[in-house]
Order: sequence, then structure tokens, then C-alpha cells
Amino acid sequence: MPRRAGPYQLLAGACLLALLATWFASFHIGLFEHADQSVFRGFADIRHHPHVSSFAGFVARLCNPQPFVCLAAIPVTVALLRGRPRLAIGIAAILLGANVTTELLKPLLAHPRAAWLLGGRAPVGPASWPSGHATAAMSLALTSVLAAPGRLRPVVATLGAAFAVAVSYSFLALGWHYPSDVFGGFLVAATWTVAVVAALLTAEERRALAATEPPSSGGATRLSLRGALAPPGAALLAAVALVCLAILARPHEVVVYVRAHEVFVLGATAIGALALALATGLMLVLRR
Repeated sequence: MPRRAGPYQLLAGACLLALLATWFASFHIGLFEHADQSVFRGFADIRHHPHVSSFAGFVARLCNPQPFVCLAAIPVTVALLRGRPRLAIGIAAILLGANVTTELLKPLLAHPRAAWLLGGRAPVGPASWPSGHATAAMSLALTSVLAAPGRLRPVVATLGAAFAVAVSYSFLALGWHYPSDVFGGFLVAATWTVAVVAALLTAEERRALAATEPPSSGGATRLSLRGALAPPGAALLAAVALVCLAILARPHEVVVYVRAHEVFVLGATAIGALALALATGLMLVLRR
């Protein structure tokens, strides 16, 4: 880990401010409420495609409580096997704290949605922000980045972001949450992750000062920026390639669909971009 906790404290504050801004925009700014409903409708339309519901249900339920506990044991175990017991405790604190925070925020911030935008009763209850499944998925992704050895972190960050996006797209297609719930869940997980890393580094600095030695760098070799960005860059190129193939195969249908669902396309892209940005950003700041 880097030697100084200060930047992480600032990042934790920035994540918290972003979380508050997301909540305010989702419930108190009409433009964002309209966009939220439009993206919700776009995902709801996907549900009617053959086999989508069954597959989406399987993926979304990977972050139900029981499978989540099993998955959460992986980063904790990896940290212990690497001889990092304090990191293992920190990872456990992130996984527990982020998800408990989300469950506490839901009833505290419960607020009726603008049901009239959908022409009737809101399909999701008022106590849905932030999403528990999104929090669980992103906390798993970020703690996996923390647990992984430095040279594996770029790949782990990319796979973790893909996992968080897959889970989020799945429960959105099932109509369990609004897109803004996903942003909230992602940011709760990010806030907890950066705050716990800052706390771990602060404790390390204090131990080093007490021993009159500089904080340990662990002897790790700094990963080059090119090496760090190669896996997430490859994931982005793969996504762009798939879009290009779809356009080449059915150009008219794709253009018509995008024009009819512009807000949905932007919203779905924003979810994927945020997931990749959070996982990649954490990987980069942990880079040695």
C-alpha cells in the first residue's frame, strides 16, 4: 500500500460528497428523476426477451445474503494467505460496514418515487435507495482489488467491475431497483473502502513512528502505468468491438433503437463506466 493516509482521507470525503449529491439529485431534481425513470423503463423492456429473466435472476441472486457471505470469504482468505491479517480485518470491515450502512440508509431515506412519470404506481418501493445488491457487488469487487497481489490487481479490478455491472444490469432488468439505487450502492461501497484503507494506513504510520522507522513499502515493485491500464483498456475495447459488430450486423435496427432509447443507453453506459472507474481508480492509487 502507499505510505500516506492523507490522500485516502480526501478520497473518502469526495466519495461521501458524491453519495450525498447522488441522493439529492435522485429525489429532488426533476431532470434526474425523469432520466432515472427512462433508464428504468429501458431495462424493463429487456426483461421480455427470451431467457433474459432466468439468466438475470441467477446473476442477480449471486449477491443475495447467503451466496454473498460465501463470496465475501474469498478476499478475506486471500489476504490471510498473503500474511496480511490487518488487511483481512479491514476487508471484513468494508464488506460488513458497507452493506449494513446500505440497509440502514434504506428506511432512513425512504422517499416515494415520481410514480406519475411511469403513468401510475411506482413499481419499486420507497425504501430502495441505495441498492443492497449493488453495494454487495461493488464491495466484493473493491475488496478483491485490495486482497490481490499488486501485479494481479489490474485483472482483478477489471473482472470485479464486470461482476458488479453484470449483477446490477441483472436486477435492473428484473425491475428490483431504479438506476440511481445502483449509483448509491456503488458509492457506499467506495466510501467504506477508501475510508478503511485510510484508517489502515494511519495505523501503519503510527506504528512506524513509534518504532522510529518509515512505514513499510512491503518491498513490492511499482507496476507500470501501461501494465496497470492494459486489462481495463482491453475490456473497454472489447465492449466497443461488440457495439461495432452489432452496428455492422444490423445498422438500421441499432440506430433506430438508440434514437428511441437515448437516455437508457446513456444510463446503462454510465453504470458500466462508474463501476470500471471505481475499481480501476482503486487499483491505480494502490499501485506501487
